[in-house]
Formats: sequence, C-alpha cells, structure tokens
Amino acid sequence: MKPEEDPHLAIGAYVLYALPPAEETAFENHLAGCDACHREAADLLETTARLGASVRSVPVTAQARARTLRTVAHTRQDRAPHRPRAPGHRVLRFALAVSVAAAAVLGGVAVRQHVEADDARARAVRAEQQARTAGAAITEILTAPDATVHTASLTGGTTAAVVVSLDQARAVFAAYGLPALTGGRVYELWYAAEAGDVRSAGLVAGSAPNGSHVLKGSPADAVTVGITVEPAGGSPQPTTEPLGVIPIAT
Repeated sequence: MKPEEDPHLAIGAYVLYALPPAEETAFENHLAGCDACHREAADLLETTARLGASVRSVPVTAQARARTLRTVAHTRQDRAPHRPRAPGHRVLRFALAVSVAAAAVLGGVAVRQHVEADDARARAVRAEQQARTAGAAITEILTAPDATVHTASLTGGTTAAVVVSLDQARAVFAAYGLPALTGGRVYELWYAAEAGDVRSAGLVAGSAPNGSHVLKGSPADAVTVGITVEPAGGSPQPTTEPLGVIPIAT
C-alpha cells in the first residue's frame, strides 16, 4: 500500500492475507486507530468463518473430497508467519483456505453437473424428436391406402404383426409381450426374399422391445419378416433360431 493510497482500501486484501508484510504492518497500525476499518474487518472475518462452516456442511462425492485433500496437500503453506496474530485469526485462515479449496472443487462439480444436465436435456429433446418422427412415419404407413396387415404367433405365444405399404416402400413391425433381454442383447428384424436371401430390417432394443417399429429398408422384394435375438449391435446375418416368421407376401 503506497502512502498516497487510501488505507481503507486495503481491508479486503488484509482479510484475505494478501498484503505483503510491510503493507500488512502498516494497515494493522491504521486498524488500531480506525474504528470503521476494525468493524468492517471483523464483519468480513465473520463472513469468512460462516463460509467455511457452510462448506463443511455441503455433501460432496468421494471423488470431490479426494480432489480437495490433494489440492490442500499440494498448496504451499505459510509455515512461519512474519508476525503472530490472535488464535482466532489462525482458525479463520484455515477456514478460508478450506473454503477456497472446496469452492474450487465444488465449482468444478457444479460446472460438470450443469454440462451433464444440458447434455441430458439435449438427449431428451433428440429422443422426443425421434419419437415424433417415428410416430409420424408409423401413422403414415398404418393409414396408407394400400396398407396390408399380416400377423403370426412368436415363440411363447406372443402375437406379432407387420403392416406393409408398398406404395410408401415401408413397413411397421408391432409386438406386445416380448420378454426384455439382458446382457445388452437386442431383437433383430429380418426381411427374407423368396430366393432365401436375408437382410437386416433393423434392431429393437432388448430392454424395451414392445411397441411399433418402422422396419429399415423397403419390403418390396421380401416374402417374410423374421425376428431373432442377437448380440449387442446386431448381426450381419441371423445367429439364432427365429422366434417367429411372419409371411407378408400378398
């Protein structure tokens, strides 16, 4: 603090222990004769103590706590203060150090949580848009003037249906009662041509298999639609016996 500067302006730096030794000594001399600065310093120190207390009550994850301890452990400490202060000052200094370290860690947690929340909202929006798009496609196929409905029973007694619109070159598969799959496995739909060629018509999530699904590709050259259980990500060709085969040729 230079002589021409207002000594009252150093109070914030003093409370945060940011003054060089000479300036700290000069401000403490000023503090001894300035009631206004003395009261303000006391208020700021009390606020710091409350901040430290409030941080200790904030629940944090084990990872956040470990990062805080690493931050404190690797922060250079003032081992030999140039002049002693009252015992309460040392407690407040420790509270301030913990508050700063915890604020840095919790701030990072808050930022990460904010980003994760934004990502979750974006995923929800995309999922809603995809659901609307799929719902619109299903409606168009089901209400197509040339739509034909084909049904068959699958293993376990589940009834499945395929609605075909050759004008739209699309088809919908619907089933209710399919058991949920575990281990990341999926249901895979297949178009089979009269010559026996089989091609994938899309995947159905094993965790939520029931409902209506637009098949991938045109059913124009297919005579049946089959469904199998496949590993996560599906397979180029069926690897298990079909749960059922639905004839769709008219």
